[in-house]
Parts: sequence; structure tokens; C-alpha cells
Amino acid sequence: MNTFGRLFKISTFGESHGPSLGGVIDGVPSGIELDFDWIQAQLDRRKPGQSAIVTQRKEPDTVQFLSGIFEGKTTGASIGFVIPNDNQKSHDYDHIKGVFRPSHADFTYETKYGVRDYKGGGRTSARETVNWVVGGAVAKHIIPSINITAYVSGVGELKLSSDYSSLDFSKIEETAVRCPDMDMAEKMINKIKDIRKEGDTIGGEVTCVIQNVPIGLGEPIFDKLHARLGQAMLSINAVKGFEYGEGFASTSMKGSEMNDQFNPDGTTKTNFSGGIQGGISNGMDIYFKVAFKPVATLMQEQTTLNAEGEMVEMVGKGRHDPCVVPRAVPIVESLAAMVLADMVLLQRTRTI
Repeated sequence: MNTFGRLFKISTFGESHGPSLGGVIDGVPSGIELDFDWIQAQLDRRKPGQSAIVTQRKEPDTVQFLSGIFEGKTTGASIGFVIPNDNQKSHDYDHIKGVFRPSHADFTYETKYGVRDYKGGGRTSARETVNWVVGGAVAKHIIPSINITAYVSGVGELKLSSDYSSLDFSKIEETAVRCPDMDMAEKMINKIKDIRKEGDTIGGEVTCVIQNVPIGLGEPIFDKLHARLGQAMLSINAVKGFEYGEGFASTSMKGSEMNDQFNPDGTTKTNFSGGIQGGISNGMDIYFKVAFKPVATLMQEQTTLNAEGEMVEMVGKGRHDPCVVPRAVPIVESLAAMVLADMVLLQRTRTI
């Protein structure tokens, strides 16, 4: 499937080393004035080559809107867009033409489809996420009062222990790793640099906080709000885990400890539920964590399988992130925005 959403929908196309990527966004109400500079700024947060701890591929990632917009406002028609690829180095991938990288999608794609684009991973590449950032930036215009903030909360064994309420979100963009704790950010950056020198990669964690969410978003039974958020986050390349609220920590709690007691105004004294109860938003902050595995392509020798069924030695080439989480922050925010915009539009259909 290349389409995401129910009412707010995005269908995407393109490969990592093709001429361009792009998509079509449907379901955006008419008359919304788009801030094109802000949309481009979100793409700039995700683009490669922005610091020494990410892939050094140089792409401007400039979005070109083709339809659905007139004099800066949405018309209600489909919004088409493209993002040209300007800096492909396809020859970097000639060595894996008939080789399957361990823990990569190479083997499963070729087995499923009988063909694969090995140049940069083709459709399996995280470069596809540039389309999602466009979709999320447009979606945010539908829900301007909802604040969505993501940040890096872990790199390898380095983890933030602070509750998000004690962090200064204004500092997130002050460091290359996008961690709002300056001391921890420096440690994370040094860790990623050391890993890169080893020709290795490392995983990490992104936390997302959604504030000012209206009560009532979420559809029973199979479109629960947390289920849709989980589906979105687990669609991101390299994601291996999603938890919201207290998540797995709640398994060691008693009900008397876990229950969020009400205040007279309907808010709750605690928020262990993570702003969602019965799959529906309750007006409290929604918070969740997304776990990213280490990137599969290593600049180290590995034993692997080739298309002839032989075990061979290979070393990765090309330009790859030693850790994906710094660039994943705007991707997490964008997918959350698309889910929330979709849910807001669905809720409006219930209002007379």
C-alpha cells in the first residue's frame, strides 16, 4: 500500500535514486492558507547532509506543488507535489546488485516481487519519508491549535531520565542530535561520532508529545487513536517498537497506582494513560516513544547471502546515517500530524 489515511489521505511515489519523489494529498478542506516557507523548513529539518552525524548525501529537498492550491490557499482539490533527487550516486550500490544485506529489506523484497531496485534501496529507502514530511506539514495547517513536539530521548545506552514536562522544548533544535538536554546531547553526539568511526551504526529513541488535543478523537473499535498512531510510527523505516503512556512500565504497576483519578473539571490528577482512554483522546497530553534499530548497512565486513545462494563477504558503501534518530524527529511529528488531522476531519463528520 502506498496510501495513508481515511479522510486526510496521502499517496506517494518515487525511489531513492529515481528522478524524483512525490505524492498526492487528498481531503484537505478548501480555503486554508499555506505557509510555504514553514513547510520547506520542515523538509530542511529532515534532509540529509545537515550535520556531521548524519548521511552526507547533499539534497536540497525543495518541494514543488503542482495542484490544489490557488493564490496560496487550498482549493479542496488534490494537492500534487514533487521533490527532485539531485545527488544520486547509484554506482555506490553496484556491489550489492546480487547480494542481500543482513537485516535489510533486500531479501524480502526480491523474494516477494521477483525484482528489486538495489540503488539506495529503491522504494525501501528512508528517502521515501521526505513525502511524509510534506504531508505532515500540510496536515498541521488543518490542526493549528494542536502542538506536536518530538525529540531524541535515547541513543544506544544513553537515555533521558527526565519527564518531558521538565524539558525546555525550545532547545531541541539547538543541537545536531535534537535532544533538549544539552549535557546529554553532547554525549549522544560523541557516541554517534565514535560509532561512525568504527564503521558501525547504533539505534535510538524518539519521544513525541502532543498537546492541546480536543476530547473525543479516535474511532472504535479498530481505529482507536493509539492504534492509528502506532500504525503510523511502525511504518517508519527502522522502527522496532512503539509505546504510549506508561507503556511497558505499566505492567509492573497496581491498578491503584495506574488509574488516573479525575479532577472536577474532567482532567486527571495523573496521566499514566498517555492522553488516550478507550482509544479516544481525553484532553490530556498524548505522549509516546518510538524505538529505532541500528541502520542495517555497515561499513564493516559482514558474511551474507547472494542471489545464487552462496555465502559471501561484503562491506557497505555509499552514504548512510550512523544513527537515524536525529533526522527521524520531523518524520515522527509529521506522521502524528497526519493521524491527528485525519481524526479531526472524521470527528467533524459526526457534528451536525
